[in-house]
Amino acid sequence: MVLLQAEKASWNSIGIFKMSNITGKRRDLVPSEPAAGNSDMESDNSDSDEEDEDEELGGSGSPSLQLRKVAHEGCVNRIRAMAQNPHICASWADNGYVQVWDFSSHLNALAESETQGAQGALSVFNQAPLVKFKHKDEGYAIDWNPIVPGRLVSGDCKNCIYLWEPTSDEAWNVDTNPFIGHTASVEDLQWSPTEPHVFASCSVDGTIAIWDARLGKSAAASFKAHNADVNVISWNRLASCMLASGSDDGTFSIRDLRLLKEGDSVVAHFEYHKHPITSIEWSPHEASTLAVSSSDNQLTIWDLSLEKDDEEEAEFRAKIKEQVNAPEDLPPQLLFIHQGQKDLKEIHWHSQIPGMIVSTAADGFNILMPSNIQTTLPSDGAETRI
Repeated sequence: MVLLQAEKASWNSIGIFKMSNITGKRRDLVPSEPAAGNSDMESDNSDSDEEDEDEELGGSGSPSLQLRKVAHEGCVNRIRAMAQNPHICASWADNGYVQVWDFSSHLNALAESETQGAQGALSVFNQAPLVKFKHKDEGYAIDWNPIVPGRLVSGDCKNCIYLWEPTSDEAWNVDTNPFIGHTASVEDLQWSPTEPHVFASCSVDGTIAIWDARLGKSAAASFKAHNADVNVISWNRLASCMLASGSDDGTFSIRDLRLLKEGDSVVAHFEYHKHPITSIEWSPHEASTLAVSSSDNQLTIWDLSLEKDDEEEAEFRAKIKEQVNAPEDLPPQLLFIHQGQKDLKEIHWHSQIPGMIVSTAADGFNILMPSNIQTTLPSDGAETRI
């Protein structure tokens, strides 16, 4: 499910997509040179092998896309689906409203459809949200509780965070007394993966705050996280002591929350990206793996368990020296770089398929699966394999 931001207000909509036959291709960064006189034969064999591979994967190799649109009041700033009931979604609008939707009818229609192509792309369904709540200003921060179905927090540009409690499957009670502690816009929110009443927030004021809803409306802890706006945070679902944050200055950090009382909780800090971090997310399948996107039009994947190996690094550089203009100081934890998208906005790991990532950008979205790929540095936007 993705948001569609339109040129005209009346065109704003939420898109529900069904994507099928996502097989993809992988190619070597450095193609092998055929022996003299055998180029045509080897080329024919290669084409035949690719066709056989497509047949084994269950199709011609071309992905299929189907789409249903739901009209949305206001430009969609952010959208999130409830983990326990993915047909229930919450959207942030630029008019200050947070709306909760039930998209079960659209998901069922897509599931039952066998038609190829972007069906329904020209039709926009008018549907009333289950509930809508007006903040004092627009916002971006929103997150569903992974432990308590239906529990939600939303934060706005006026520093206010509101707690939503479900009263039924289709109704919510919003506490109009907000959590207040930041001195500037709340940019992102993340519930603890293990504590149902605890969540984290980050802000333009450069801080991260930890809140416990049982202890009132003040932060349980607050600390300076970056020297610029903190745009995004991600709480590790597999290692709940780890919190990642991305800043407007292009840096991102990893913190061990067990060390907060000791002062410096930063266990890793990276300055690879040179433009604002737009999205950050821990892998749901590998506790040490992290994906990051930036306004520098790069999506990067990191394995924080890796350490520098001089021999492997020398071998890698020799391999790509003539193919890619790579920086000389690549961090050893950097596994993968995906380029080719313009103005990257968000990235998300697939919850069921290990290694699969969906990235959204101003020029569309990509689906990629860099798992089992040691390192890639594409110069043309395509996934490549070394």
